[in-house]
Formats: sequence, C-alpha cells, structure tokens
Amino acid sequence: MTALHQSQIKSLPLLARGKVRDMYAVGDDKLLIVASDRISAFDVILDDPIPGKGQVLTELTQFWLGKLAHVVPNHSTGIAPEDVVAADERDQVAGRAMVVKRLKPVMVEAVARGYLIGSGWKDYQATGSVCGISLPAGLKQASRLPEPIFTPAAKAEVGAHDENVDFAHVVAEVGQDMAEQIRNVTLRLYSEASAFAAQKGIIIADTKFEFGLDAEGTLHLMDEVLTPDSSRFWPASEYAEGISPPSFDKQFVRDWLETQPWGKTPPAPRLPAEVIEKTAAKYREAVTRLTS
Repeated sequence: MTALHQSQIKSLPLLARGKVRDMYAVGDDKLLIVASDRISAFDVILDDPIPGKGQVLTELTQFWLGKLAHVVPNHSTGIAPEDVVAADERDQVAGRAMVVKRLKPVMVEAVARGYLIGSGWKDYQATGSVCGISLPAGLKQASRLPEPIFTPAAKAEVGAHDENVDFAHVVAEVGQDMAEQIRNVTLRLYSEASAFAAQKGIIIADTKFEFGLDAEGTLHLMDEVLTPDSSRFWPASEYAEGISPPSFDKQFVRDWLETQPWGKTPPAPRLPAEVIEKTAAKYREAVTRLTS
C-alpha cells in the first residue's frame, strides 16, 4: 500500500496542515479534511508515514459519527470528497477524506477517562487528583475509575503539549452552560462508546473529543472521533492493573522512540520497517474488531 505523507489538492484553497490532517476550503461554509498517513509522537511529526493509517482514522470516525449521532449533532455533511476535487485528485481523497461543516472550534480538548493512565496517572501520583477531581487513594496504573471523569485540556500551539486544566478553566473559556453541556456530552459519548467497544473485547481507557459551534451556536462533534490517535484502545484479554496495557495505536512507535538517544524535538529518528509494519497492523486490527 502506498502511503500518503501529504496531500496536494490544487483545486481547493489549502487552509492548514495539522499533525495528521490537511484542511481545504470548500466554499465559505464547508471544509475538506484529508487524513494523511503522517504519524506524530511526543508532539513531533515523524518523517515516516504509516501506510493506510489515514483510511483507518476516517473509517472509524465515520463509523462512530453514525453510531453516536443521537447524542449530539456532528460536522458530517454526507458529501462525497471525490465530488469536490478535480478528477486527477480523487485518488488522494478516496477512503481518507470527509467534507464537513465549517464550525467555530471550541478551544478546549474534551477528555473523558475511565481508567488511570498517561498524564492522568502522573497527575494522580503527584496530587491524588486529576484535573481537580479527587480520586480514591490506592489506585494503580491502569486502574478502572469508580466512574468516568471529564478531564479537559487547554489546546496548545502546534508542537507544544496540551495542558490538563480543571473544569473552572472550561467555564472561563466558554461559560457555565456551555461548559456543562460539553462535560455532559463528552461523558455520554464516552460511556456509550465504551459499552459498545466492550462487546468487541476492547476497553476504551480514555478519549478526547473536539467540538465546534455553528452559526446558531449549536454544539457539534467534529474532527476525529474515537480513533487510535485520539483514544487508548486496550484488548480486554490483556488488561491488568499496575502496567500500561498494550494498545491499538502508535505505542510501538512511542516504545521504540523511547529507546533512542533523542531529545523529543524535530527531527525524529527514522522508523525501522518492522515498527512501521507492526503499527499499521495495530491500526487495521482496531478498525476490524470495532466495525466487523
């Protein structure tokens, strides 16, 4: 499979390139979002793409948008990406792009956690709480929480780490009513998705959602949804407390990079073929298990 490191759509105005996605304007009120095969680790975009990754992210996002549409409106328009680009550009968008509503982004990462891992585990070890939410004593790495919690993060500039914040920060950003709506929707999305994934033998340890507002101020779910890039998916059969369970994502990449003499600033080391292949296989396994 040929990997797409960067799309080159000339028939539409390019608006931005993120870590993974390239955004183009479709008129004044829509966007074309192309999920490339780029991969980032420790907030650094690597030179080596993961073949097929963009298709996996897009397929999973569309799957979850359909399954969770009853919870909150989303940015999907249903317009085929092939219909908005030139004929010789269609191969760049096939299976990896969406035409979406152009929304005003809410500048908060909406994170839901059901398990204590990652930055949440680090915060808990230091303070006994996560994002200002006190948790019981004696929890271990990867412990299941008594109930899912909303642990927002402040969006960082490109290349910087998002910073965990408390609910009061969200209120200051968007107001009390919108903050409560975002928290409630985030936890409901997470709970429904987690229950579904559990039937497929997958634990969703945590996930982050992005939201935007339309011209009327209605909250919409946008960007990627419940993918291996935005979530920690663990095989239930391999879950245990006290360890960082294996995951359906770029953990192979992170683990390999941790063994390298590298200061976690660009440029990153080049990935060996074995790491690329294992990572691609994990992404494919996630979409197969969830959508089959």
